[in-house]
Amino acid sequence: MSQPQEMPVPSDQVADAVSGNWVDRRAPEWARPYLRLSRADRPIGTWLLLIPCLWGVTLGAAATGFRWGDIWIVLGCAMGAFLMRGAGCTWNDITDRNIDGKVTRTRSRPIPAGQVSVKQAMAWLVIQSLLAFCILLTFNAAAIGLGLLSLVFVAIYPFAKRFTYWPQVFLGLAFNWGALLAWTAHTGALGWPAVFLYLAGIAWTIFYDTIYAHQDKEDDALIGVKSTALLFGEKTPERLQQFMIFGSILMVLAVVGGLVHGAGSTAAFVGVLGVLGFGLHLYWQLSRLKPDDADVCLALFRSNRDAGLIPVAFFTLAIFF
Repeated sequence: MSQPQEMPVPSDQVADAVSGNWVDRRAPEWARPYLRLSRADRPIGTWLLLIPCLWGVTLGAAATGFRWGDIWIVLGCAMGAFLMRGAGCTWNDITDRNIDGKVTRTRSRPIPAGQVSVKQAMAWLVIQSLLAFCILLTFNAAAIGLGLLSLVFVAIYPFAKRFTYWPQVFLGLAFNWGALLAWTAHTGALGWPAVFLYLAGIAWTIFYDTIYAHQDKEDDALIGVKSTALLFGEKTPERLQQFMIFGSILMVLAVVGGLVHGAGSTAAFVGVLGVLGFGLHLYWQLSRLKPDDADVCLALFRSNRDAGLIPVAFFTLAIFF
């Protein structure tokens, strides 16, 4: 009996897409360029946008009690993360269309590769944004207001690398907004624990996106694009260790502030264990970091999904204490 043959990988796939991803193998051919604009072939970004939302709702539930509506908050945030990550990436590709063609890793993206026009990309951006807005409208008024405010950072981020060596800060401001939104969707009001989670998330984003940016540092230097990878240079491990420690301290403050006076010290202890696991994972990444090895940088960057889910698991466990 003959062995089944593997389906061939399409020649028009994006360079840094996950090997064998569903977009390249299963999606209708007409839809592939749009799904690639949304980075559906690289799900890690959706996870990194969703995880702060999960931090917010699970810590909020541990602090003030689980409600059945929290299930919808999680599902709504998951769908919203997919859509808004897609909209944000589409916007990023529109604004970077003249840069991406000059960078080895990004020249195969749909716009510079000629798979979609700028007008088609703009239409896709609007469709994704409107769908995400419909989901946002199911949350309370305070969360809706926060969701709309986040668009400021989404709009600015693609331009940040043109005027600052800290574009990762602007990415962090946008990507971790879900911690504020999901906490507010659960509790009805913004609170200091959510703010500390948000700040911890920004430190985490600087950590993982600096690792990611090391893949492009040579091309970035040639075309004049800035990043923390270029700013930190050989001192990257030391600088990332500082952000690892800073982010972990902020997350501990979020846990203690949210749980000690509400759920109690046992729940807070469980939450802090989650922060410890998170910090250990980041330390593990640093121990294996090779800034000049693009494959290692990409693998470590992707491992941050697992790092971010560690606090989610422990915050969820704390609900029962």
